[in-house]
Amino acid sequence: MLVRLMYASRATAAPADGDLAAILKASREHNPAEGITGLLCFTDGVFVQVLEGGRNAVNARYKRIVEDTRHRDVILLGYEEIAERAFAGWTMGQVNLHRLNPALLLKYSETGKLDPYAMSGAAMSALFREMCDSGAIAVS
Repeated sequence: MLVRLMYASRATAAPADGDLAAILKASREHNPAEGITGLLCFTDGVFVQVLEGGRNAVNARYKRIVEDTRHRDVILLGYEEIAERAFAGWTMGQVNLHRLNPALLLKYSETGKLDPYAMSGAAMSALFREMCDSGAIAVS
């Protein structure tokens, strides 16, 4: 059974240069063996991530994230059973906000700033789908 999970969290400390690249590299190396795909966005100290895969694998990964001391204020934005993956092309894609039209953020949020704590899970999910369609995802 496939599931999709979306969460947001705040970084406990500002990532040092190369930390985000290291997280993405590790995800891209380990995710295929676990059957996990998805997207990661990091901006202004906030992570937003979508994970897709088997229920057990996604649940286990989310549990590790919640327990990871690099995250605080972890909130679940969405969890659903899915028939197919929306982000199958990425072992872990990275959202490039510099490629994103600011009007797209205004379509789904109160301001032109990405703030998942002030958005519904449905709005965040729709925004991620549009980011894919607009080419705002860095290739993994």
